[in-house]
Amino acid sequence: MKTIKTSELQLQEVGEVMHLANSGRVIVRLNSEVPEGQILCDSKSQKIAKVTELIGPVSSPFASAIPLTNNLRKISGKKVFALDQTPAKKSRRKYR
Repeated sequence: MKTIKTSELQLQEVGEVMHLANSGRVIVRLNSEVPEGQILCDSKSQKIAKVTELIGPVSSPFASAIPLTNNLRKISGKKVFALDQTPAKKSRRKYR
C-alpha cells in the first residue's frame, strides 16, 4: 500500500477507478478497506468521489461512489487515495 504525504495531509492509496457506470456513479476497485462516506482523492489531493456503497465479494470489493468532479473521463484508470481522517458523521438531531 502506498502512502503520499502532502503539505499537511497524508493520503493512503485505496484503489483504482475502473469506469463510470450508466447511473453516473464511479466504480472503484478497492485494495484496502474504506468506510462509506469516505472522500477519495487523486495524487494531487483533488477530491474525486465520495463512497456511497461497497459492492462485490469481500475478497475483492468494489465501491460505488458519487463523482465530485466534472473531468470523469480523465480519472478512469487512475489510482485513488483516502485522507488519513475518518469521514464526518451526520448528527441526528431531535426537533421538538
